[in-house]
This record gives sequence, structure tokens and C-alpha cells, in this order.
Amino acid sequence: MDIRSTLMELCEAFNAHDLDRIMAFFSDDCVLEMPRGSQPWGTRFEGKRTVREALATRFEGLPDVHYGNAEHFVDSSAETGISKWTLTGTTREGMKREFHGCDFYTFRNGKVIRKDSYWKIVE
Repeated sequence: MDIRSTLMELCEAFNAHDLDRIMAFFSDDCVLEMPRGSQPWGTRFEGKRTVREALATRFEGLPDVHYGNAEHFVDSSAETGISKWTLTGTTREGMKREFHGCDFYTFRNGKVIRKDSYWKIVE
């Protein structure tokens, strides 16, 4: 598996807002950890259906969300990769958003088993 190519394809799928294409990269037992939440890991979503629902809220909350300036880093021996990006978008209320972040991906048998997201807090 070429993890770097997979990360680039995932980024393209996110920018196309194509949930079917995005979820094709994920295993059935995948985990998504988002930065905000009441636990040290933020909020955790487990299982493909739940992860899909969580990702759908991103596109609902920021209908024009875009991940630009993407850079991808890979550790093939550990089946992990990092995508670094600048998120831009506009909320439904018209507020512009822009912040830097990254996703830590873990793969098993060519599928994402964990996506752990981090981003800068803009105040």
C-alpha cells in the first residue's frame, strides 16, 4: 500500500465532500477522534456508520470547507501517516473560518482504522 497516495486521495475526497468516497478508505471498525470534547482525547466516534455521521456534520456546519496547503508524512513501518492542512470555510451563519491542523492516520490492511484530528484554536 502506498500510504502517501492514499492520504492525497483522502484529502481530495474530503475537498469534494464525497462521503461515499471518503468512507471507502475506512475499515468497518474505524475510530475517529475529534479535538473538542469532554475527554482528554476529545470526542471519539467508533464504527463506520458513526464515523460517517460525524464527518457529515463537518460538511453541514461548513458547507464550503476546504483542506488546502496539504502536506503528507508517512511511516510505512508503522502503517501510519499524517496529513497537515489549512482548513478554510464559512459557517451557515456566514462566519469565515481558517486554521491549521493535522490528522494522524493509522492503517490496517490498506484501510483507515483510526483518524485522530488536531487543529489550532483561533480566538
